[in-house]
Amino acid sequence: MSLPADTFYTRSTKLIATARESNQPVISALAPIMGKNLAGGGMLHVFGSGHSEVLAREIIGRAGGLVCVNGMLDPTGGFIENQVGYGTVLAGRYDRQYELRSGESIIVISNSGKNSAPIEVALYAKQKGLNVIGLTSLAMSTTAATVHPSGQKLHEIANHTLDNLGVPGDTLIDLGDGLMSGPTSTLVGAMLLNLLMLEVMAWMQSQGHPLPLLRSQNQPGAIEHNRQVGEKYKHRLSKQLA
Repeated sequence: MSLPADTFYTRSTKLIATARESNQPVISALAPIMGKNLAGGGMLHVFGSGHSEVLAREIIGRAGGLVCVNGMLDPTGGFIENQVGYGTVLAGRYDRQYELRSGESIIVISNSGKNSAPIEVALYAKQKGLNVIGLTSLAMSTTAATVHPSGQKLHEIANHTLDNLGVPGDTLIDLGDGLMSGPTSTLVGAMLLNLLMLEVMAWMQSQGHPLPLLRSQNQPGAIEHNRQVGEKYKHRLSKQLA
C-alpha cells in the first residue's frame, strides 16, 4: 500500500470512530423521535444535492433498510443547487407527489452547509412541521459564507445536526505541490446514517413494533416479501419495488 493510501486508511478509520462517539448523543436523541413516527406509519425523507445524493441513496430502498424511507432527488444532479428558489420549488414538487407530513423527519445532507438548495429544502420542511436533521461538516459550515440570501446555513436551521467531522475542503492527504485528496464526507456520513438507522430499528423493536425491512432481491422470496412490506407505503415511494 502506498504511503498516501496507508495514511488515509489510518486517519479516516480513526475519524469514523471519533465521529461515532461525538455524534452518539444526537443519534440517541433521534432514535425515539424517528422510531415513534415510523412505527405510526410515517416516512423518513432524505435529500442531498450533488455528491451528497450518493449519501442520500445509502439508506433508500436497499437490502436491510426500512422500506419507509424516500428520497427527494435532484434531476439536475446539483448543477443548479445555488440558484436561489430552486430548492423551494424542488421541495414543493416533492411535497405534492409524496407528501411532507408534520411530525415526520427529513435528513438534509450538505457537506458545506452553505448551498442554496439544501438550505431551502430544510426551510421548507421545517415550515411544514418536519423534524429537520442536518448532516454536514461543522468545521466547514461554521467558517464558509452561505450563498443563500437568508444568511443561514444548514446547521442553523436543523433541529438536530450530525457532524461528519470533515475538514474544510473535505480532503485529508497532502500529495505535495498544493494537491490534496482523500475525501472523508462520504465514508463518515454513510457510517453515521447507518448507525442512526440501526438505533431507530433497535428502539422500534424495544417498543414491540415490527420492522418493515427490505431483503436482498437475490434471496428466494425476497421480491414478494418486499412488495408485501412496501404495500402501505407505495404511494409515497419514488423508488418502486420490483
